[in-house]
Amino acid sequence: MTKDEFQQLAEAYGGDVARWPLGLREDAALFTAQDPLSAQATLAREASLDAALDTLPRAPAPRELYDRIIADAPAGRRRRRLWRLWLAPAGVGAALASVAAAGLVLGAQLGQQSAITAEASAQAVADLDVSAVAEEG
Repeated sequence: MTKDEFQQLAEAYGGDVARWPLGLREDAALFTAQDPLSAQATLAREASLDAALDTLPRAPAPRELYDRIIADAPAGRRRRRLWRLWLAPAGVGAALASVAAAGLVLGAQLGQQSAITAEASAQAVADLDVSAVAEEG
């Protein structure tokens, strides 16, 4: 992690590394070990901003804002996703059924073909004129 990346993350997540996302904490600890003075200065600056922000009163958002956000959210998208949830397994099932049917048809055709071939071979052997072959011995 570079110094600039560390500063950007501290600006985004604050001066307390324990409040950062888990995946970034280890990288932050490695950077702090490499450049402790810079890391401590950055974290101290962001911690003072965190403290100033924590002193501000927290007012809940008005109910009208919540209702407007919910009303503006696309409702049809959720239904389409639920509809697609059964479509993927159905498609896989249809593909597997098609492969099984093709295997059955191919197996039946190969079975008939080998029975015909065995019959033809037996008939050809029976039709051989062995008298034309000179005996050696």
